[in-house]
Amino acid sequence: WGTTEVDAITYATGREGVFAGGDVQTGPWVAIGAIAAGKEAAESIVRYIDGQDMVEGREPIVRDDPVYRPIPNDEPRAARAKMPELSLKQRKGNFKEVELGYTEADGQAEANRCLNCGFCCECFQCVNVCKAEAVSIETHAEKKETVSINAGAVLIAPGNAVYDPAVHDTYGYKQSPNIVTSLEFERILAATGPFAGHLVRPSDHKEPEKIAWIQCVGSRDEHPGSQPYCSGVCCTYAIKEAIIAKEHQRGALDTAIFYIDIRTHGKDFERYYNRAQEADVRFLKSKISTIRSVGDTGNLIIGYTDETGRRIDEEFDMVVLSVGFAKSEEALDLAKKLDIELDQYQLALTSSFEPVRTSKPGIFVCGTFESPKDIPQSVIEASASAAMAESALSESRWSLTQTKETVEEIDVTGEPPRIGVFVCRCGTNIAGFLEVPEVVEYAKTLPDVVFVEDNLFSCSQDTQEKITKIIKEQKLNRVVVAACTPRTHEPLFQETVLNAGINKYLFEMANIRNQCSWVHSNDNEAATQKAKDLVRMAVSKVGLLTSLYDPEIAMTQSALVIGGGLSGITAAKNLAQQGYLTYLVEKSNELGGQALSLYETWQGEDVQKNLTALINDIETEKNINILKNAKIKEVTGFVGNFQTIIEEASGKEQVIDHGVAIIATGAEEFKPDQYLYGEDPRVLTGLELDRKFIDNDLALNEINSAVFIQCVGSRIKERPYCSKVCCTQSVKNALKLKELKPEM
Repeated sequence: WGTTEVDAITYATGREGVFAGGDVQTGPWVAIGAIAAGKEAAESIVRYIDGQDMVEGREPIVRDDPVYRPIPNDEPRAARAKMPELSLKQRKGNFKEVELGYTEADGQAEANRCLNCGFCCECFQCVNVCKAEAVSIETHAEKKETVSINAGAVLIAPGNAVYDPAVHDTYGYKQSPNIVTSLEFERILAATGPFAGHLVRPSDHKEPEKIAWIQCVGSRDEHPGSQPYCSGVCCTYAIKEAIIAKEHQRGALDTAIFYIDIRTHGKDFERYYNRAQEADVRFLKSKISTIRSVGDTGNLIIGYTDETGRRIDEEFDMVVLSVGFAKSEEALDLAKKLDIELDQYQLALTSSFEPVRTSKPGIFVCGTFESPKDIPQSVIEASASAAMAESALSESRWSLTQTKETVEEIDVTGEPPRIGVFVCRCGTNIAGFLEVPEVVEYAKTLPDVVFVEDNLFSCSQDTQEKITKIIKEQKLNRVVVAACTPRTHEPLFQETVLNAGINKYLFEMANIRNQCSWVHSNDNEAATQKAKDLVRMAVSKVGLLTSLYDPEIAMTQSALVIGGGLSGITAAKNLAQQGYLTYLVEKSNELGGQALSLYETWQGEDVQKNLTALINDIETEKNINILKNAKIKEVTGFVGNFQTIIEEASGKEQVIDHGVAIIATGAEEFKPDQYLYGEDPRVLTGLELDRKFIDNDLALNEINSAVFIQCVGSRIKERPYCSKVCCTQSVKNALKLKELKPEM
């Protein structure tokens, strides 16, 4: 290796009186190794000069063979950057530093060569640098350990990866810094992002005037590396990003979304799509052929073909690639360890009737590892999988409960108010539309206010801990948080003041987001003034508050489910399996709702067979009382203790006591007054065609051609939403007709 050979104990070289240690002897190693060698060599030199035995009582330093991370076979090689040095002539007669240091570019290149093969060198600089104190000497010293958990059910929510457009680089993702993915654009917009929420393009930090979004990147694509399915989220988030980008630039921004199909089928998503069109977001149905750079300007030209077949070139400042989901190797590894089956897309295999139950009993799944979905659907599935686990563990309920330790409350009775006000910037949700510093300064002038500060995100974990610390340090006995809606965040902040020993009812929120920055987004001055008013009102109110305590009230341990369709049946079955008495009320004389008219799912699952099995399950379930031909007449009571009067078809009334109610009343199929519906028997609705399949109607064999008209009654002014099921049902039925009569 070209290093100096020395004695393992004394560090003596082959030349009398010469000793060596450090990198010249070991080769590149850690500083602490060089220091240790220096100490041992110094000891040897002392003994050598004094004529003592240099070996006596000493042992060689054992250098453990380090465990290095394996280097990937495809890792490209990169030469070590040469350190610039003073010439020999420049070194004479002075003590100037010989090594001049790397340039910034060379230093970064050299740092990027490091593969971190040796894991941690224990310099503890991470402890010094981490401002959030998430890393300490103690946590740094923690060792990897295997923990065994005894569980009766397992919920997996590993999510999925995001498609990497660099895999094929069809759109020049790696060729221009101004081509970014949708997630990277989210970070650009974020107040905690690389540009502190200022919308600029990465290449030159210039504010863009034109931005393009390209849809279906990595989704709905049969090529290797892409996914053949729709990721279900890209259309709506692209619309959201375009609208927010316009808000950042106060409308002075040209935004264009290049799409194949727009799929805004979530709740209120169609309204959002319409709002984007009203805000002059351009939607271009097209196929992209090329993206090329415009010299050294940083601009990009998109070449595309429109609906008429015209070939068009258009120049943009930035391009955003709307990337979808991709398979996650970590999720696949987890699935393998749990021995659960996967479908053809490498997602957890489930059924349409139990979408959170995996192939392995007791293991449930939710989120995008089950199928592509957005946040609301993921949250719904999370609750569903938790409910399924609850039903599986109902007999073990309360067997492993632990009482949460609470901070002892400080009695502030009779003390003068010491009010702390915490104003949230909420990224740019609030700070982008009103003057937060003005609100802070104004709050300082209010009576009894002794502390005021603003925070980037008041709801973040580190800010919660900071607020708790400030309450204690400043001896606050009242707290006001000026932020977003108390509907979602009041319990969180009440928990924060409780952790500081303050009664949770000595807290008040001022909703300066929903009631100010959102509704007055075009009037900064008005929003700021209103925020001051709301803060003043909250401060006045909190100063008059007294400590309150929540009484414990017994809950009625039964449930009412209104609606006997598929949703109601499923909810009632789960509640009953958890051990709760459940009343299921259905207005008709038959359970099943709209599912009674469905033939099969698009995956070929027999709807009637599964529905019959579900109905049989609940009709034989001892914890379920089914009331058919019944309607709700009156509801009284409060949370946990309701009384509902049920009126049966005979006129008989029944009073039901229940702690909770689930409304699963469903919807009806739209019956149009156009397209000759109701006038010509050949014009059917989708459910009516399904019914013919169920009944094996022989008239289907006489059909020679069929036309499916989509969005009838949906996505119009009266009903501005996508009904979500019609397209798939039409494709399914069209394929079924072709199966019956291939020549059709």
